[in-house]
Amino acid sequence: MISFNYETNFKLENEDFFEKWIQKIILNHHCEAGEINYIFCDDAYLLKLNIEFLEHDTLTDIISFDNTLGKLVGGDIFISIERVLDNANDFKVSFLEELQRVMIHGVLHYIGFSDKTPESQKEMTIQENNALKELSSLISIN
Repeated sequence: MISFNYETNFKLENEDFFEKWIQKIILNHHCEAGEINYIFCDDAYLLKLNIEFLEHDTLTDIISFDNTLGKLVGGDIFISIERVLDNANDFKVSFLEELQRVMIHGVLHYIGFSDKTPESQKEMTIQENNALKELSSLISIN
């Protein structure tokens, strides 16, 4: 089950559509969707988690806590809406595109993709782009 939770005024439209997309990406990687919780928040909320749990005193767009067991993908994905908005401006993409990239980024970590080295960052970007293409094809069907 994929749930969407809010610690800020932001509200994701079409939650069911995004749930189907995320499940499809998980299935494409021969895994199964377990319990995945998205928590949309602000910078202050995510900074507190970053300091408390990761001992990083920096702003970030996403923190994911992985509860994946084998092929059963699950965990909590915290996303700072403020960081996503700033990053969208920096990367000159729409807020929605950057949000979608960040949303699937957390799931890709659960599936087993990393971004710790330049090579793994490159592969992560390829996987994100593939997932965004899949999303585009789902949009054109609906």
